[in-house]
Amino acid sequence: MPRTDLKSTDFKTIDEYIAAQPPASQVALGRVRCAIRAAAWGAEEGISYKIPAYTLHGSVLLYFAGWKQHFSIYPASDRMIAAFRGELDRYRASKGTLRFPLSVPVPVKLIERIARFRAKEIAERKEAEAAAKKH
Repeated sequence: MPRTDLKSTDFKTIDEYIAAQPPASQVALGRVRCAIRAAAWGAEEGISYKIPAYTLHGSVLLYFAGWKQHFSIYPASDRMIAAFRGELDRYRASKGTLRFPLSVPVPVKLIERIARFRAKEIAERKEAEAAAKKH
């Protein structure tokens, strides 16, 4: 969940969401946004559950949210955690959530790889659904 002390919780765009965050969060969230955009061409951005969201082919690619001392990325599936073999352990906050502290540089390349991984998961799921419909 995003912070509840924000001026507005009815954000219409990711720009509005980021602008409502404290300056340190704005910088980090801008980098997260750029990393996702660079890695997931064709993903649509918007607001869902009052936080930034990216969808690809009608499926959720990633959400992200700013907090007081960290930002989070969702969803972090067990399959993703396993695929990244220990790289995400220090960021895993709870099932489905990755938490990145604002006190360290944003791991842009890692976030790009996460976005590409999620895009591949979505593509594989869509292919499996299409194959199942043919049978």
